[in-house]
Amino acid sequence: MESLERIREEILQCKKCELYRTKTKYVPGSGSDKAEIFFIGEAPGREEDARGEPFVGSAGKLLMEIISLLGLRREEVFISNVLKCRPPKNRDPLPEEIEVCGNYLLRQLEVIKPSIIICLGRFSASFIFKTFGLQFSSITKLQGKIFEVEAWGRRVKIVSFYHPAAILYKPQLRAEYEENFKKIGLLIKRRQKSLLDY
Repeated sequence: MESLERIREEILQCKKCELYRTKTKYVPGSGSDKAEIFFIGEAPGREEDARGEPFVGSAGKLLMEIISLLGLRREEVFISNVLKCRPPKNRDPLPEEIEVCGNYLLRQLEVIKPSIIICLGRFSASFIFKTFGLQFSSITKLQGKIFEVEAWGRRVKIVSFYHPAAILYKPQLRAEYEENFKKIGLLIKRRQKSLLDY
């Protein structure tokens, strides 16, 4: 039977691409196996590589502020990356790395079956859009737009945002970023209310 723990154990043994040679720690992902919201970044950075946890550096701090804006706590969501090992010098993920490592992410999604998938950055968004048969143009054009797909016997919303690191580089984008996330907060509240009404 597939489980997050089983996927994690496989990741911790993985040698499917050369990144295992240069990483410090694997970063399988963390959070609730009952998460309604699944955040997907691109690849671990220096802090993540050192600690084996996703989004624990400065971009992670911003993401935690965003998660609290949604009225949630870190342990209530699931956070992962397309790649589970840090690329040297934080370079962009290579297509062949995404291809072999992306399968772990798809299996994590299959176990959790979230209602909302939030893609952080263009590599994450393009991978997820392709997986679910959506057209990916650019993160700038798609930022904050809500798409709906049929998956796991339910309607699943997919939204892409700039990676939090991009907001740290361009603080002028932060107000718009937060506004777009507030729309997701409303979605969550509406969903919670409909479940209560039901």
